[in-house]
Order: sequence, then C-alpha cells, then structure tokens
Amino acid sequence: MAQVVDMSQYHFARLFKQSVGITPHQYLIRQRVERAKSLLRQRDTSIADVALQCGFANQGHLSYHFKRLLSITPKAFIKSSKNL
Repeated sequence: MAQVVDMSQYHFARLFKQSVGITPHQYLIRQRVERAKSLLRQRDTSIADVALQCGFANQGHLSYHFKRLLSITPKAFIKSSKNL
C-alpha cells in the first residue's frame, strides 16, 4: 500500500494509524476475520478452507486471531450462528 501512494512503509504506517486508529496489519487481520465470519455463517465449508480463503496460513492462525478479536472460537461461532 505504501508503494502505491509513494511513501516509505514507516511513514505510511504512522499516518494510517493516526487516521484509522490501528496499524495496517491489525486492520488487515480484522478484515480477514470479518470475511471469515461471513463465510462461516453462509456455508458448510470447513474452518481450514475458510482460513485459506481469507488469507490465513492455516486453521490455527485463523483460530488464534478469531478468538483474540471476538473471544470465541470459529467452531463455537458456527454453533451459535446456526442457533439463531
């Protein structure tokens, strides 16, 4: 992203955080988790497949960030979404 706007990575990250309130990496992770939530609600796709579709290295990586941000595991999220 920094290259697109012709800035150093450091300067871009500093301005991004000043504007959005979180670092570009944190923003990206949050967007990936939101996409995962959407996919987990809609489909009977495995958590591992959702993780890969959302840009996570593996299911464990998705689960770590999912639980860190939402205080619930992807599996528990699927169960709670089906009960609604």
